Amino acid sequence: GAQDSCANRCGELLGTCSCQVTCQSLGICCPDYKEFCLQISPYSGSLMGGKDFLINNTAFNASSVVKCRFKQQIITSGYVAKDGKAHCISPLLYETGFIPFEVSTDNGLTFPYSGTWLSVHHSKVSDGEKCTLVNETKWQYYGTPNTGGNLTLTWTHQTLAATHVNIEVWGYQETGDSYSENWMAEWKYLYTLEREIPNTGQFSFIPVPATGNYNTWDFGLLRIIPSNYFDGQSNVASIWSSEHALAWHLEKDFRNDSNAWATAKCIEWDKKEELLPNFMKEIIDCPCTLAQARADTGRFHTDYGCDIEKGSVCTYHPGAVHCVRAIQASPQYGAGQQCCYDSTGTQILTHDSTGGSTPDRGHDWGSPPFLKPPRIPGFSHWLYDVISFYYCCLWSDNCDFYMKRRPSSDCRTYRPPRAASAFGDPHFLTFDGLNFTFNGLGEYTLVESNLTSLRVQGRTQQAHLPNGTGAQGTGLSAVAMQENSSDVIEVRYSEDLNLEVLLNQRVLSFSEQSWMDLKGLFLYSTPDQNITVMFSSGSGVEIRGSGGFLTLTVLLPEKFMNHTQGLFGVMNGNPEDDYTFKNKTTMSVHASPQQVFEFGAKWAIENGTSLFTYDTEFLLNSFFYGEKHNASFLPVFSPYEDPADPLVEEMVSLCDSDPFCRFDVLTTRSLQVGNSTRLSHQNHKLLVEHLEPDMSLLLVISCGWLDHPTNGSKNGTNYLLGSTINFTCNPGYELTGSQQRTCQVSGAWSGDPPHCRP
Repeated sequence: GAQDSCANRCGELLGTCSCQVTCQSLGICCPDYKEFCLQISPYSGSLMGGKDFLINNTAFNASSVVKCRFKQQIITSGYVAKDGKAHCISPLLYETGFIPFEVSTDNGLTFPYSGTWLSVHHSKVSDGEKCTLVNETKWQYYGTPNTGGNLTLTWTHQTLAATHVNIEVWGYQETGDSYSENWMAEWKYLYTLEREIPNTGQFSFIPVPATGNYNTWDFGLLRIIPSNYFDGQSNVASIWSSEHALAWHLEKDFRNDSNAWATAKCIEWDKKEELLPNFMKEIIDCPCTLAQARADTGRFHTDYGCDIEKGSVCTYHPGAVHCVRAIQASPQYGAGQQCCYDSTGTQILTHDSTGGSTPDRGHDWGSPPFLKPPRIPGFSHWLYDVISFYYCCLWSDNCDFYMKRRPSSDCRTYRPPRAASAFGDPHFLTFDGLNFTFNGLGEYTLVESNLTSLRVQGRTQQAHLPNGTGAQGTGLSAVAMQENSSDVIEVRYSEDLNLEVLLNQRVLSFSEQSWMDLKGLFLYSTPDQNITVMFSSGSGVEIRGSGGFLTLTVLLPEKFMNHTQGLFGVMNGNPEDDYTFKNKTTMSVHASPQQVFEFGAKWAIENGTSLFTYDTEFLLNSFFYGEKHNASFLPVFSPYEDPADPLVEEMVSLCDSDPFCRFDVLTTRSLQVGNSTRLSHQNHKLLVEHLEPDMSLLLVISCGWLDHPTNGSKNGTNYLLGSTINFTCNPGYELTGSQQRTCQVSGAWSGDPPHCRP
């Protein structure tokens, strides 16, 4: 019979074949799947638009009139190149994230082809994509004392297929009443700076104040377009500069006395702020220490303007070594938080220093649903928090006005999140600190919460011995997650042991963007593939591959207390009830490994609630059609340490007293697996220590009794955290080892045991 077609049907399962993304690896695609379900390159670009992208694997007729329609409403003109490949131009959007688009080849009558475009924050696209304001500071201080001369703009001239180009000036404004329905954002073409210049990739000029009232626009950017387009024509191939303070074209009054001009602007801004609602009362407080700020990855992320891993170049925050920003904008006003720390790890406050962190009326990254102020990515923030910083702090000496409106938040109401981890031959550390090993084979609920419908599910697969045969243990091979109606994210090892991240069943590429704004979450991948998922509730999930298994950490804010269940237990500060079943009955924490195995089996998921993608024969047969908990797989519960086994000696020196490390070396016969388990275990302990530096005040830590050395004495009888004991030897004896030992957070004494030798 006739095969179904994917025209207008991408993402659907049809009667005779599939147009879903999983169809390729399953070999069940409709014959025209690749023609209608588009793959594009590049797949991302700035939300300012004007980027040319190629439609791969679909050949078009040279006479086709190509139209590209984004979000079913914004139409841009495409074209067919000499090689028969179609191209689209991305549009100006006031939002970030994946944007659906369709393509027409009959001048807009029908749009049978479809794909997605990733719209990116203007500061997060690569520098090569924009034109460069050479010595950007000079552009932004032009006309202030001692700043003049000519300005230079450079660009990659191959980006535009044109012999001559125009350079335009665009301005950003928000009209209507603040925080009302009629508040609108607009990028507006102002004027053309220069026409018909050769497309050489460089242009220098001596700026003069713009004519008319254009010289009052103080925030905007430049656009380079081919000269054959008319002025300000929207959504055509173009190169934008970075957004900047337009000092270089401001009116004569600014050039005559920039300090007076900026002071007036600063005072005007201050009066406006007086009438706006106080956003400070709804933003999250800062973490108390740098260690906490870097550990709370579900709620705070590095501020690229001050990053300890990039050498702490903190232009706007003198004295700081690292700043973080709150990931989520505040609920009502879309405001942002920033927190900066000095070299001792202490928070810097604006009350003490101009290097202190300043909160933002507009979150720099914008916030869903975007589209309207104050939620426009980057630009709302510039208008409320950055250009005002130029008025008050950079172009004039009135920074006290700014700091009064943007004081640092301290950490009085900050509460660290709770962390739970799973790693190795899977070992589980619950939110409340219980630890156990569960070697089931299948798919299980790690944590679920009725507070936000958060679900994190884990899949285990059998570990392998060095000779390739199956081991008597398992490890995490995939983790899938969702909160409320967010996108579904899955991180997994593919069959050839590559780490893959799936967004709603589609494998993602991080080749162009490492940060993505998705539905209900942000996703970040480091170059060495540490994946962080940051849900809108403030919960965070971190996953990395280590030794062939996944290491997983879930961070939950305090509001999840008493709202979790699953293998990671009931988060309530009490480990005693962490073995709680679905039916709310509990099992003693002193249960045997066999009983723990039965407990884990009860948390197997069902197909109806599974978040996993089954896109290969192996996954379908092993996990979809098979049992969710494979009852026929019996792991080893307590591996035997054979003194004659040559591996045992190496294991002892590698693992020391770490029971998880020992377990994994014995079950997988691999020191490498044992070592990555040891590191994951260590990382979890450090994380908890960083998040809860004052746990020691809640728990009395004792390092245990210390004896005096033979032929010597000690002073002190306090063995609690922070106490120090000193040792001396009797006359005629000499002390080796430590003269002084202190009780540490780990519960161990510092130094080495003392001895008195003649």
